[in-house]
Amino acid sequence: MITIDVISDVICPWCFLGKRRLDKALTLIPELEVEVVYRPFFLDPSIPPEGLDRHKYMADKFGEERLKTIHDPLIKAGKEDGVPYQFDKITRTPNTLDAHRLIRWAKVAERQMDIVESLFVAYWRDGKDVGDHAVLNALAKSIDLDVASDLSSDKDKNEVMQEVARAQQMGISGVPTFIINQKYGISGAQSAEMLAGALKDIAAK
Repeated sequence: MITIDVISDVICPWCFLGKRRLDKALTLIPELEVEVVYRPFFLDPSIPPEGLDRHKYMADKFGEERLKTIHDPLIKAGKEDGVPYQFDKITRTPNTLDAHRLIRWAKVAERQMDIVESLFVAYWRDGKDVGDHAVLNALAKSIDLDVASDLSSDKDKNEVMQEVARAQQMGISGVPTFIINQKYGISGAQSAEMLAGALKDIAAK
């Protein structure tokens, strides 16, 4: 058994690309038994609970001029790997604490991969605010989870924050980061072929 802890954030576009590439990598090595677990990370811990206007947030961070071309590498890579980025539909940059709580609960229900995919698609393809409880409830219901009362409570908030802190203590400052067998680290949205080769090498050891 190979375990892969994927440290990522829903509002990280490279993390969506990394997920699709990991999915493809696993199809290239069907002989390996692999368990994937998604772990939380905050791309920007300063985002308030209500989120921010995305255009203003991006313009303040990168400048209006750079915004015109900043997504070009992602769009190109997305087309090659089937990632349906629709940047023009996104109006909010949400706080993802509650999205990470939902991912955690889906893991318990053995539906984590489904909810991770749904969250990425909801945000990056459909432009939905994945910090909004109505959006999160709808995504949960689509995989037969009822989390309305949990979302309105503080359940697992501390646990998510502790996991984020652990990632920082490990020196992780960028995502996606893949931790294999709690020993080997791969940073960035590497190609499916590179990931598959790394997993085969680690399995051989």
